[in-house]
Amino acid sequence: MEDKLNQPQKILNAAYKCISKKGYANVSLRDIANEAGVVLSQLNYYFGNKEGLFAEVIKMMINKYLHEINEALDIGGTARDKMSSLIKFFKEMLNNNPELFRLLYDLTGLAIWSSSFNTLLRNLFNELSNMIEEKILNKSNLKDNLINYSSKSVARMILGAMFGTAIQVILDSDEGDISDALNAVQIIFE
Repeated sequence: MEDKLNQPQKILNAAYKCISKKGYANVSLRDIANEAGVVLSQLNYYFGNKEGLFAEVIKMMINKYLHEINEALDIGGTARDKMSSLIKFFKEMLNNNPELFRLLYDLTGLAIWSSSFNTLLRNLFNELSNMIEEKILNKSNLKDNLINYSSKSVARMILGAMFGTAIQVILDSDEGDISDALNAVQIIFE
């Protein structure tokens, strides 16, 4: 199947794979070219430079990630069911595709210093909190101690708690109780 992909897509897939394994700082354009089975000049031809290539990788990752989370949020009828589905999605991603989280954290760090990465990641986090707000919080009755906060603020808190917990799981994968901390987010609806 990889042979049937066009050159830019092969390069993007190779870049995603290399960055996921080694991290942005430890991967070279030569590593990516070798992984893609192309000459180095093709990376520059299609993407201009390393930042251009990585911006496209971020866009690819964001589209995949938003699509998958949107599907998870469509499961269940109640806000509680949708939150359970989102928690289940995060746990499955941590177990089955931790590379996506590693890549996301690596690129988030870059976004602090790069305005083009900053815009992409800021848009991702805004979109995710908007999904949580729209598909979960606007359809729920929050606990009394949360009614004084906007649904946007609560959505950002939920997203922050989930990403913060996910990074702890990645950093300390031997600690089984950490992934159970994701379930604590559910108390908002109890």
